[in-house]
Amino acid sequence: MSNLHVQALHVHPLKSVAGTAPDEVGVEPWGLSGDRRWALVDTEGTVITQRQRPRLALASARPLEGGGFAVSAPGMAELVVEVPEPGPLEPVVLFGKKIDTVVAASAAGDWFSAYLGAPARLVHLDDPAVRRPVDPRYALPGETVSLADGYPLLLATLASLDALNALIARGDHPEEGPLPMNRFRPNVVVSGGGAWAEDGWLRVAIGDAVFRGARECGRCVVTTTDQATAERGKEPLKTLARHRRIGKSLAFGRQLVPVRVGTVRVGDEVRVLE
Repeated sequence: MSNLHVQALHVHPLKSVAGTAPDEVGVEPWGLSGDRRWALVDTEGTVITQRQRPRLALASARPLEGGGFAVSAPGMAELVVEVPEPGPLEPVVLFGKKIDTVVAASAAGDWFSAYLGAPARLVHLDDPAVRRPVDPRYALPGETVSLADGYPLLLATLASLDALNALIARGDHPEEGPLPMNRFRPNVVVSGGGAWAEDGWLRVAIGDAVFRGARECGRCVVTTTDQATAERGKEPLKTLARHRRIGKSLAFGRQLVPVRVGTVRVGDEVRVLE
C-alpha cells in the first residue's frame, strides 16, 4: 500500500468552526497539536456544535503561539483569544458526559453570543491528558481525547469520497453532489488506495507517528451542512444509510488513536501495518 499518502491535514482549534490546513503538525496522545481544545457552551453548560447552530460553519479559527486562536466570521471583527489563566474548573456537557474546562474571558463569550444571536460562553480544555477518557468500549487504558466528538483523530480517504459521490449521483438527490471533503471535517486526508479500505486499518504509521484504528466514524447531521453557506440538505446521510450502515453507524472515515506521537506532514507515506 505504498501508494497511500497524506493529501491534506486539518486542525480545528475551536470545535465546530472551520480551521486551518497546515503542511505539518505535531501529534499528541489526544490528537493533533491545537486541535479542538476550545468549545462554545450554552447557558446550561452544554457544548454547542453545528448540530444546533449550523452558522458556526461560516466562522474560521486559526491557532496562535501559546495555544490561543484568532477567529473571524461574517459581519464580525476578528477576535484574538488567549489561553485563560488557571482558575476554577467548570464542568461542561458533551454527548451527555461531563468534562472539566476553564472559562475564557467574558469578551469572547460576548463576541460569539453576538455572532450566534444566542448566549454562549467559550471554554478551554486545559489538561487533555487527564480530563476526558476515550469511550471505554473502544479504548485502551489511559487513552484520552480533546473536545473532538469522541476520538483523537479522524482519517478519511479521497477514494472513499469519490465512491460516495458516485453513489450520491445515482441516488435520490444527485443535485446535492458531489460533496467536498470538508463536509466530513477530517484531520488527515489520504490519497491513493481503494474505496473503503480504511475500514480494515487496525494500525497505521504516518511520518514518525503510529496510530491504532479504533472504529469507523458514525456520521451525523453536520455532514449535511454546506460549510460555505451553512445550508442543509439530505446528503450524504441518505446515501450512507442505504450503502454504509455499519452496526448503528452511518459510516465514513476511520477513528484513530495515537500509540506513538511524532510529526505528520502533507506528502507523508501512509503505511498500513495491520
